[in-house]
Amino acid sequence: MRAAHRRPAGADRLLSATAVEILVEIAGWMGAGLILLGYVLVTADKLTGRSLAFQWMNLLGAAGFVINGAWHGAIPSASLNVVWMAIALYALVRLYRIRRRQAE
Repeated sequence: MRAAHRRPAGADRLLSATAVEILVEIAGWMGAGLILLGYVLVTADKLTGRSLAFQWMNLLGAAGFVINGAWHGAIPSASLNVVWMAIALYALVRLYRIRRRQAE
């Protein structure tokens, strides 16, 4: 007698996910990847905390976490990442102003 084919744990949930649910998960994982990459690059002295790239990684990474956290009802996480985005936005505005002054 042949054994019944079994799907891996969680496969049913993945196969029944809507496009929006998949996009929310992608946003969360991309956010995690961007924030982690930024941290690695600063730690390895490839970027500084004052670089535009680092601040953009933080802003976009936090946005991914906000989307994912809000969707899943993780309000503390989503709130923290709204503040994280505000800090990154402040840093970006400041960096762009400094660059504009230096160009004059």
